[in-house]
Amino acid sequence: MPGLPDRRPHGSAARFVAALIIVGAFYVLCFYFAEIDLGRLWDGLPRLGRWAVRAWPPNFSDLATLLTRAAETVAMATLGTTLGAVIAAPWCLLAARNVAPSAVLHLPARWFLNILRGIDSFVFALLFVAAVGLGPFAGVLGVGLHAAGSIAKLWSENIETVEPGPVEAAFMTGAGRLKVVFHALLPDVLPSLASVGLYIWEFNVRASTVLGIVGAGGIGQELKSSIDLLDFPRVFAILLIILAMVTIIDQVSASVRRRLT
Repeated sequence: MPGLPDRRPHGSAARFVAALIIVGAFYVLCFYFAEIDLGRLWDGLPRLGRWAVRAWPPNFSDLATLLTRAAETVAMATLGTTLGAVIAAPWCLLAARNVAPSAVLHLPARWFLNILRGIDSFVFALLFVAAVGLGPFAGVLGVGLHAAGSIAKLWSENIETVEPGPVEAAFMTGAGRLKVVFHALLPDVLPSLASVGLYIWEFNVRASTVLGIVGAGGIGQELKSSIDLLDFPRVFAILLIILAMVTIIDQVSASVRRRLT
C-alpha cells in the first residue's frame, strides 16, 4: 500500500542469513562426524613421502598378470554397463512422463530406479560375491544393477526433453505406443542415449578398479594384495597401469561422444 515501507528486501536478507547459518551448522556437523584432524594429516605426510621413495622404481616384473587383471576390469565395466543398458531400456520408458502409460507405473518406476542408483556398485558387488563367489562375475552383476539405475534415469530425462510434436502426431495416426517409441521418439534421442551409455561406461571403468577390494576380481584385487604386503614398487606399477587404462578409455569415450553430438 502507498506510504508503507517495502519490507521485502529485509525479508530476503533475513532468509539469506538464516540459510547461511543453516549451511554453516551443517558443515560444522560434517566436520565433527568426519573427524577432520589436520594435525594427523601433517604427521602422516612424512610417512607418505617414505612410501613414495620406497615405491621407486615401479615393479613391472609380473606385467602379464597385471595386464590380465586390467583386462578383467575393462570387461567388468563393459559387460556391466551393457547389462545395465538392457535393464534400463524398458524402465526408462516407464520413468519418462511423456511416454509412460500412466502415473500408476511412472512413480514406482522412478522409485525403483532411485533404489538402484542409491546403492553403489561396490555394495552390489559385495552382495554378489556372497551370492556367486569371488571373481569378476560378481563385479559384472554389481556394476550392471547400479548402472541400470543411472542409465535409465538419464535416458528418461533425455526422452522427456524431446520435442512433443512428432510424438503427438504419431499418436494421432493411431499408432501403438511401441511403434511411436521406435519410429517417432528413438530417431531423435538415440545419439544422446548412446552418449549417456558411453559416459556411464567410462565412469564404470574407473569405478571397477576398486571392486577387487571386495573380491570381485580385476586389477583392484592386485592393488589390495600389494598394499597388504607393503609392496610399494608393485603398487606404483599398478597405479600407472590404472592411470594409462583410464586415460585411454576416457579419450576413446570422449571422442565417440563428440561424434555422436
